[in-house]
Amino acid sequence: MLAKRIIPCLDVADGRVVKGVNFVDLKDAGSPAELARAYSSEGADELVFLDISASSSKRRTMFEWVETVAREVAVPLTVGGGIRTVEDIRRLLNSGADKVSINTQAVEDPSLIKRASKKYGSQCIVIAMDTASNEDDLIEIKTHGGQRSTGINAIDWARKVEDYGAGELLVTSVEHDGTTDGYDVDFIRELDKAVSIPIIASGGAGNPDHMFEAIEAGADAVLAASIFHYGHYSIKEVKEYLSDRGVVVRC
Repeated sequence: MLAKRIIPCLDVADGRVVKGVNFVDLKDAGSPAELARAYSSEGADELVFLDISASSSKRRTMFEWVETVAREVAVPLTVGGGIRTVEDIRRLLNSGADKVSINTQAVEDPSLIKRASKKYGSQCIVIAMDTASNEDDLIEIKTHGGQRSTGINAIDWARKVEDYGAGELLVTSVEHDGTTDGYDVDFIRELDKAVSIPIIASGGAGNPDHMFEAIEAGADAVLAASIFHYGHYSIKEVKEYLSDRGVVVRC
């Protein structure tokens, strides 16, 4: 049985880690390199960095802090934010990222998934799915940092990107994000039945029991930010809690 992964998420804006609620009201949470070192030493299985302020004018800055973080830690890095081309992916991988996370551009140009997975392998391509229920009670995909509705059925989109060559799904509930009220386990359970690629649950973790619930629902990994950034729980505490409940984790 594969071990379940515990992954701290670091949202980066203008070179600093930030955290908010429902993707807004952002507050400074520290330096990417400093937090990466701390989480790596605590036993994080991977690290996810999402550059939420990415734009062409900040692109060079993004590569620079990725290179800095990659030199500091030995755990795999997934980096996303503002990725538009296969060339962007190449530069991030060359900067030290092990995987890239794509949302908006994948929706606008799904052929990017095919081209990138063919060139670099599915294992490098993570499709980020920011999800929210709309007025028709449909769980839809949102883009542009969770601010723009698409009307795209999230389950249909997950099946499509798997067919296109995505190797993993990073699923964040916009409505649960930063609330510490728990993940959207109902959607995770439904998604697990629809696809065969790994699912990273994101958005809403408030305690280790929420992580256990997400894993029970079908998540292969659980991602969290607030509870780690602000010291509510350590990665060691989370792993001990899960292990005591029969979940296989890496020591």
